Amino acid sequence: MEWAVALAAFLASAVEFVEAFTIVLVVGVTINWRSALVGAMAAAATLAVIVATLGVAIVQFVPIGMLRLVIGVLLLLFGLKWLKNSILRYSGLKALHDEEAIFEERMAALRARGETTPSRLHPFAVALSYKSVLLEGLEVAFLVITFGSSVPASASGIGGIGSAALGAALAGCLIIFTGALVRAPLKRVPENTLKFIVGIMLTTFGTFWMGEGFGIVWPFSDAFLLALVALYLLASVIMITWLKRAGRDPRGANVIMKELEVRS
Repeated sequence: MEWAVALAAFLASAVEFVEAFTIVLVVGVTINWRSALVGAMAAAATLAVIVATLGVAIVQFVPIGMLRLVIGVLLLLFGLKWLKNSILRYSGLKALHDEEAIFEERMAALRARGETTPSRLHPFAVALSYKSVLLEGLEVAFLVITFGSSVPASASGIGGIGSAALGAALAGCLIIFTGALVRAPLKRVPENTLKFIVGIMLTTFGTFWMGEGFGIVWPFSDAFLLALVALYLLASVIMITWLKRAGRDPRGANVIMKELEVRS
């Protein structure tokens, strides 16, 4: 199941890297690229230490059954949150996430501070880039550790942590390479579609691993993941269709949003 771990980590990490790249781009264009890249690389080094130390500790000292139960619950909650937001956006009850609008908003905020573009290291720029990349990257680190720690290391493979880290690293390289080519916010990346897919995957893996943690033996072993994907996908499509119909009535839309705010 290492390939599935790598794929899940790749998709989930790509979402966070898009947002982190947008912030680094703002700092680079508005202040200078040296400060932006120094902050981003420092954050990446911090995240690497977190994954290397915490990941190894989890694998060595926590029983795999208990680990899968805890991870399953966390991924289920995390995935349902992403899935809820994606469903609301698809149904028109929540605005789509616009990276270009965020880029322009942050550009205006930095210009309002009177920031110039000197070539020397700028403490504010380094701190902003570091903090932003670290915050976004912590979610990547969480995903790498949780996905990877759920798969026992095998003698013939690189292990769960290695597979998840590889998937996240490939996502980061892809986003950085794409960003370097376009040098603009990644507006064409269908972020809501990506978050929807990731939400389905996180919810699926969360359900599967939580069940294993409780001692459930799934029919057809890992192949049952496909059945869970189909189940959550069908439920999501039904929910989107229902919300679209309910959202046509302004009163119905207001009631739905109020209920969601109360339960969030």
